[in-house]
Amino acid sequence: MKLIKLGMPVFLVLLSIVFLVGTYNLPKAKLGNPDAPLYFPMGVSVLLLVFSIIYLVQELRRANETNEQIAEMLSGRTPLLIGATIALGIGYALIFELLGFLFSTLLFLGALLFVVNGRKKWVANIIVTVVFSFASWYAFSELLGVSLP
Repeated sequence: MKLIKLGMPVFLVLLSIVFLVGTYNLPKAKLGNPDAPLYFPMGVSVLLLVFSIIYLVQELRRANETNEQIAEMLSGRTPLLIGATIALGIGYALIFELLGFLFSTLLFLGALLFVVNGRKKWVANIIVTVVFSFASWYAFSELLGVSLP
């Protein structure tokens, strides 16, 4: 249980360090202050690092407490939903270029809704899948003029 509670703050500390180091690889400005493009990403990275360290210290202080919410989250159907969502997301990324936005979104969203809602709500699953997929395709492709694969 301790590993689960400390995993996210440790990950955030490491991520903020990676971002902070990455800001030094940004190109310098040609006009004005050459370091100006570094200020915002560096500030965000420093804030993320500070808040992540605070989060880590808080979790270390509470490391011996049992967290019923985590135990409840790891029981029942939740791990299946998390695993299925990750697997479907990876599958969506793999078929996106091959099938294009519309068909891959139809497959991904339809499968995800059937995993979450089950077969009993098949009519609602299909309606939401078709309406959302076509509406988002129309909004991006036709209204905004974004070229979709």
